[in-house]
Amino acid sequence: MRINYKQQQLIIELLAKVQEMYPEIKFKNLEVSPDDPEHIWINVIADMDEDREIEMSHFCSNLEYDILMDYGYAISIMASNPNMVYA
Repeated sequence: MRINYKQQQLIIELLAKVQEMYPEIKFKNLEVSPDDPEHIWINVIADMDEDREIEMSHFCSNLEYDILMDYGYAISIMASNPNMVYA
């Protein structure tokens, strides 16, 4: 994965803003979307209940939209919850 300086700066800023509101999230890694090689995923571990995770997703989506509109880069926070039980 190749990331330019501006993308790196935006990733750091986005993650910092989200961690400020949701300090329980932990950075895991960066990944490229399997559907779009121009879309960067910031994978985080989100040890929180489902309501808080939904709230965080809405918060992130506004920031991610601003980045896309202002800079043209698709960058998304992708949360995984280690305590989620899948039926």
